[in-house]
Amino acid sequence: MYTDFDRCYRAVQAKDPRFDGWFVTAVLTTKIYCRPSCPVRAPFARNVRFYPTAAAAQRGGFRACKRCRPDASPGSPEWNVRGDAVARAMRLIADGTVDREGVSGLAVRVGYTVRQLERLMQAELGAAPLALARAQRAQMARVLIETTEMPFSDVAFAAGFASIRQFNDTVRAVSDVTPTALRLRARQRFGCDDTRGTGVLTLRLPVRTPFAYHGLFGHLGATAVPGVEEVRNGAYRRTLRLPHGGGIVSLTPRADHVHCRLVIDDFRDLAAAIARCRRVLDLDADPAAVIEALSADPAVATLVARAPGQRIPRTVDEHELALRVVLGQQVSTAAARTHAGRLAAAYGSPVRDPDGTLAYLFPAAEQLGDIDPRHLALPQARQRTVTALIRALTNGELVLDSGCDWDDARRALLALPGVGPWSAEMIAMRGLGDPDAFPATDLGVVAAARRLGLPTTPREVAEHSSRWRPWRSYATQHLWTALDHAVNHWPPKEGHDGKRAVSDNGQPGRAVDTGRRGQPVGASANGRPDLRTGPGRLGA
Repeated sequence: MYTDFDRCYRAVQAKDPRFDGWFVTAVLTTKIYCRPSCPVRAPFARNVRFYPTAAAAQRGGFRACKRCRPDASPGSPEWNVRGDAVARAMRLIADGTVDREGVSGLAVRVGYTVRQLERLMQAELGAAPLALARAQRAQMARVLIETTEMPFSDVAFAAGFASIRQFNDTVRAVSDVTPTALRLRARQRFGCDDTRGTGVLTLRLPVRTPFAYHGLFGHLGATAVPGVEEVRNGAYRRTLRLPHGGGIVSLTPRADHVHCRLVIDDFRDLAAAIARCRRVLDLDADPAAVIEALSADPAVATLVARAPGQRIPRTVDEHELALRVVLGQQVSTAAARTHAGRLAAAYGSPVRDPDGTLAYLFPAAEQLGDIDPRHLALPQARQRTVTALIRALTNGELVLDSGCDWDDARRALLALPGVGPWSAEMIAMRGLGDPDAFPATDLGVVAAARRLGLPTTPREVAEHSSRWRPWRSYATQHLWTALDHAVNHWPPKEGHDGKRAVSDNGQPGRAVDTGRRGQPVGASANGRPDLRTGPGRLGA
């Protein structure tokens, strides 16, 4: 978008916050770069340059505006909706891959040589991977300086700097102010949470508004795995398995941000933890673009107008989500939680949670390599699917991470026994963040389509969904909101434990195995369950 000068300049003149994160505005006369929504007077067009990232602006010799803080703005939605190599690399950089594995590790994950990747990113973004990682470290440092009371030595370590001197030099270069002055200004302007306890941080996670969080948090709460996730005191809480240790996060929704309380074992995991918290809540989505596209279809326009700004309930771990989707085939929400909880209790690493009932980290695929069938109270066909998925994740036949190719992942998933289009689309939507995934055979989608007067067969629904591209994942979330189901209630209703599902007549009712009642969605021609086509429950 940054190459469209006229469109960008109009956004700057309008001070439109919807474009924050899409590009930054650099002013030649002041050598400062800003967000599009910066409240200062718009500069003359002849003095403006637009850059796609803060890193590119910094490389061009510009420093961050002290008023609008462009280096601390939410991540760009562009990297979440694109599937090309640059977007995949940006998602991996946001997850801390360069800090942990270097540029060579990033290149291997994307499937390029280091030289090819650097040339590609330099051409499109104006900055190489190391510069982008440096900008991310500076952004993380600024967030910690302004929102916590952590000692600067801990801030430098947590943000990924190799030394205090490097930390000080980078902050000065990027913000034109010392870390001490930056913290003092934040105290005077915003106030800070006192989080002096080792390993405990309280942060505000910025959100692009509008933010319809009820369906998002309701879904996460209704599908919470015992011992791994819980809802407590208005917050969604869960354990985190991070590169250098474990952690626990509590996320509480607000109108324009999410209150985040993190407890982590190792400060080196802070950037990854925050990135995963933003990812599970889909906070870097572009609601304006979704609303504009979906409102053009009268069939769903009412749903969009009723709750604009829906987000996709995603995941902190792609492997975990894939396993949970397979465990949830053809069973109720409550049964899926039970199956996942049994695995966590048997194979997950224990954690201590003095503030709640969290007890385990969800096990990595490697920890499930020698899984005992007695921990899988499933039909034999489903057991084969689970073990095949674990084997594929462990040996690298199936790659599911922030930077994987969505289409390649779908093909690899569909090659596994017992994994069909519904499972593949649910994993692509909630695990990988593909904004255009669409589980056409989902029972909840079909039931909602019936209520709205849309075509009711999966094939017809899929055909109609073409007008929702490239936002079909968000259309799915809007369709789910049309149903009376536990996933749409936040805080959870008293007595709601995820057992309510949608029956074949479209009304809320008993959860069923779709292969046992005639031939509803997910049944084969002979009336037996077809694990390759659809679920018997709403939305995983």
